[in-house]
Amino acid sequence: MEIKDFCTGIQHIGIPTNDLSATEAFFTQLGFKKTYSTMNGACGVMFLQLRNVVIETYETDQPAKAVGAIDHICLDVKNIDALFEIVKSAGFMLLDKKVNSVPFWSNGIKYFKIKGPNGEIVEFCEIL
Repeated sequence: MEIKDFCTGIQHIGIPTNDLSATEAFFTQLGFKKTYSTMNGACGVMFLQLRNVVIETYETDQPAKAVGAIDHICLDVKNIDALFEIVKSAGFMLLDKKVNSVPFWSNGIKYFKIKGPNGEIVEFCEIL
């Protein structure tokens, strides 16, 4: 199988913030609705959706706050463990040594990230 065979679409776009409330208010004014919020350690995480676009915004002490402030693009995938082995074998610059998991959504998620030629981050995520 090829990498594209595991991908089902764009899952979300990651935007770091140091003011989760202001970010929520901004995107709400654009028509986004909060679909999920949680904590990742001491940091708040929120997902906002407008039709087929989902933004994951999360708290950090030093967001870029400049052009290029989007941190990552996340692809929705299936069978992430097998995909990780294929991506690793293909020689991509892995930012994770293994498939990670966090207890987001109902049953958790599994994810890993790679770095592209322009410094962009691509996350692969499977919602369990």
